Amino acid sequence: MSVVGDGTERGDAGVDEPGWEVDPDDEPGAAVVAAVGRQIKAWREAAGMRAAEFGTAMGYSEDLIYKVEGGRRIPRPEFMDGADVVLGAAGKLAAMKTDIAEVRYPKKIRELAKLEAAAVELSAYGSHNIHGLLQTEEYARALFGMRRPAYSQDEVERLVAARVARQSVFSRSPAPELSFVQEEVTLRRHLGGRMVWRRQLERLLEVSELRHVEIQVMPTSRDEHAGMGGEMQVLKFKDGSAVGRSEGDFGSRPVSDPKYLRIIELRCGIIRAQALNPGESRAFIEQVLGET
Repeated sequence: MSVVGDGTERGDAGVDEPGWEVDPDDEPGAAVVAAVGRQIKAWREAAGMRAAEFGTAMGYSEDLIYKVEGGRRIPRPEFMDGADVVLGAAGKLAAMKTDIAEVRYPKKIRELAKLEAAAVELSAYGSHNIHGLLQTEEYARALFGMRRPAYSQDEVERLVAARVARQSVFSRSPAPELSFVQEEVTLRRHLGGRMVWRRQLERLLEVSELRHVEIQVMPTSRDEHAGMGGEMQVLKFKDGSAVGRSEGDFGSRPVSDPKYLRIIELRCGIIRAQALNPGESRAFIEQVLGET
């Protein structure tokens, strides 16, 4: 078995293993991939090349070429660069990488990323693991790798890339106000192993130094806790609108109705008041890190 240019394994029979398939329920994404596939096919035919010849020149199987051209496989950036050179597209195919960049990620994650990118304020409480925006790449990979039923390795990498891409929110200008409350257990659980865990704690300390970010810890020793229902998050936008989600409430779906948002915001506010303040939280994280 060999590995081709995009990291896809290929057996002796030249059949590429699954990965980066198009989600049939993601209609907008499927439409983009189909359009890109048609363009690749048009350039190939204009160049007078059969699919098998094109595949050989690219280092891929003929089967993969048909999948990409048929809109059944999301081409990776390396594929688009290679196709541009082989077909003499003078940058036109390579330029389409931007069209498929977001489609690489699941629809649900793309929608969340758009909300986070537009938010001027974000408040979140995490009870099971570190919030996605705060995760290191290694920690995220460990989390997705633990999922059952198991994701394929390709799916894991796709989800990790999407999660890391969302973290561009920290470098936005103007910067949004970001507030996180993490349950103490999320700091003490060695997900991914001791070194991954240590790097994750170091990442929390690094992010907590940003002026527009507050990280608080909810100690396990608290006698009262407004977040026993599970994780929650509120995103606010510059037009005054907001979206919230509370695990176990309102079908666990995002809500924008003011009467539901008031409940989630109330809980988030009480949780922040019950947690250690940012300074105490930083000292707590440093203490946990020092215990390793």
